[in-house]
Amino acid sequence: MRTMIVTGTGTDVGKTVVVAAVAALARAAGERVTVLKPAQTGVAEDEPGDLAAVVRLAGAVDTLELARFPEPLAPATAARRAGAMPVMAAQVVEAVRGLEGTADLVLVEGAGGLLVRLNDLHETLADVASGLAAPVLLVASAGLGVLNSAALTAEALARRGVPLLGTVVGALPERPDLAERTNLDDLPRVTDAPLLGVLPAGLGGVDHDAFLVAARCGLGPVLGGGWSPQTSS
Repeated sequence: MRTMIVTGTGTDVGKTVVVAAVAALARAAGERVTVLKPAQTGVAEDEPGDLAAVVRLAGAVDTLELARFPEPLAPATAARRAGAMPVMAAQVVEAVRGLEGTADLVLVEGAGGLLVRLNDLHETLADVASGLAAPVLLVASAGLGVLNSAALTAEALARRGVPLLGTVVGALPERPDLAERTNLDDLPRVTDAPLLGVLPAGLGGVDHDAFLVAARCGLGPVLGGGWSPQTSS
């Protein structure tokens, strides 16, 4: 069983769409896929969350949500304000290991960035990655300011001895500006890890068939697609 941790350079960078794209390609290749969300925040109990979006886009993948908190805050803060038990890193690790034999690929989607706190013990998604000895896929925004966030994420992972698999730009505008174009070249330089794909903005609203085509075109071979850096220029 392979496990991949998916984090972002911040919020609203296309992380859920990238998770769905990786899941869709793995499923199309015949793999059993489970997407695990340790903590869903900002969504009421009866509302669809990120995992519902993954299923809508990727198709029949298994999902597992460990906790849900109604306020759109960091998991530690949202749990504290809700008077609920927070998610612990060991709990996530145990949940992933419990999927052995039922999944070929497990994608763990974090909330926001790498060092967003899961609980008041200061545990983060980086602790989950360390506990699972799993590589991290970084989903980056396209525009100005992302290089700093990406470099800090790569540095935090390196300090913990956690491998950074690479970076995917989650939502490139149809007409990228100068920063958005040059960042495609600079992201591998500041992270010391390859650019593994570029997905166009707006994919969250397409149907499954169109999404699968976009995933194949927008993600590189490591993630099951046919994209290469030359196609982004």
